[in-house]
Amino acid sequence: MNIAEQAHKMKLASPKLAASSLEQRNQALDIIAEALQAHKEEIFAANVQDMGRADETGVSAAVKKRLKFDEGKLEDVVKGLYQLKTLPDPLNRTRISRELDEGLRLYQVTCPIGVIGVIFEARPDALVQISSLCIKSGNCAILKGGKETAETNRVLFKVIYESVLAAGLPEGCMLQAESHSEIDELLACDKDVDLLIPRGSNQFVRYIMDHTKIPVMGHADGICHIYIDKMYDKAKAIPIVIDAKTQYTAACNAVETLLIHWDIAADLLPDLAAALTEAGVKLRGTREAAEIIAKGSLADSPDGEKKKADKKKESIDGEKSKPEGKTESRDQISMELMEEDDFNTEYLDLILSVKLVDGVEEAVSHINRFGSHHTDCIITEDSETADYFMQMVDSAGVYQNCSTRFADGFRYGFGAEVGISTGKIHARGPVGLDGLITYKYKLFGEGQIVGDYASGKREFHFRDLN
Repeated sequence: MNIAEQAHKMKLASPKLAASSLEQRNQALDIIAEALQAHKEEIFAANVQDMGRADETGVSAAVKKRLKFDEGKLEDVVKGLYQLKTLPDPLNRTRISRELDEGLRLYQVTCPIGVIGVIFEARPDALVQISSLCIKSGNCAILKGGKETAETNRVLFKVIYESVLAAGLPEGCMLQAESHSEIDELLACDKDVDLLIPRGSNQFVRYIMDHTKIPVMGHADGICHIYIDKMYDKAKAIPIVIDAKTQYTAACNAVETLLIHWDIAADLLPDLAAALTEAGVKLRGTREAAEIIAKGSLADSPDGEKKKADKKKESIDGEKSKPEGKTESRDQISMELMEEDDFNTEYLDLILSVKLVDGVEEAVSHINRFGSHHTDCIITEDSETADYFMQMVDSAGVYQNCSTRFADGFRYGFGAEVGISTGKIHARGPVGLDGLITYKYKLFGEGQIVGDYASGKREFHFRDLN
């Protein structure tokens, strides 16, 4: 049976899963958590095979970090399963309860989306997160993981699917696609698949979006920014930047660009650059940022600092910076020079872009131009500046004085996430249970017909029943 036939069969069966009880769905999460721990050696052995193949094929270090599924990853997904279990049932919640006329009652009630196809690369833990969220939200799931973790995904899916059946959920509510050719088959199932969620590289997500009629929810880039304002606290700023860049460099919520106010650049940048270099981060930036790191200050005297900074900035703005090698500092801290258009780069590696700006307005303008509308942060002690930043930055997540790495469904208390959405329709930011449900209108009458209202024989008298 091919993907199209299985998707059609799943579509017809999806109402059965939607009608399952919360107790059944929560029981499935319990059984999955226990089964993952019981089969962990089998899972780890499969992952060793995948990691060995990655070494043979020269997979980059950033991608290999995503491939790995060890005790730490297992502990995280199990915690997510138990956290997800504690969340209230997202289904059958009445959002609108209204009487349109005597004996004519309207209700808006939450329900699953139906059949969701999730295509993801190089993340075995994503398979567990996606599966568990689909189960809790009553959605059937077609899962296609990357070939890089084929062995791990196969074992994980087997454990999860057997657990689902053991909980009494409908047979066929989950399907694993393994071959690359099945992706194009899935993309053609627009009559039976209600939503696609791609997770992966920019090129991969763009391919999905351009080759299907199925609605797609997701994001193509993760170019996150941190802007350090002149009213900043250095004791907060340096640890936040280090965490946002290095805590999990390969994640889409790792910071890629650092914007620093000119007025505090001489005080902050040399120390911050030293801390980043010590953490193994390579710096790329504008000429003025490189010169500040090299010299350690903007001016000889505090009184002339801003004036000289402005003059320096004007002279630099007039020439086009070109990569001319590296500018070495007294402490052997280096920064590769970059051009303006390079700021649209997502590294997913220990590399950070640096630029100086005149204030929050220029920072916001830069972020809205080069950012991916994912997650951006301001470091400031000034509430008005923070309010401006959070209002004007057009991103799914806007933060003050904390790491961009908090942009995660588990850390938001969602239990897990199926991905991050940078769109504005239906779901935005980390997508948990609420992003996997929709609603239907239920209207209960007693023989009413529209003709009576159109003729004026009867009139509506809207009244909320809550």
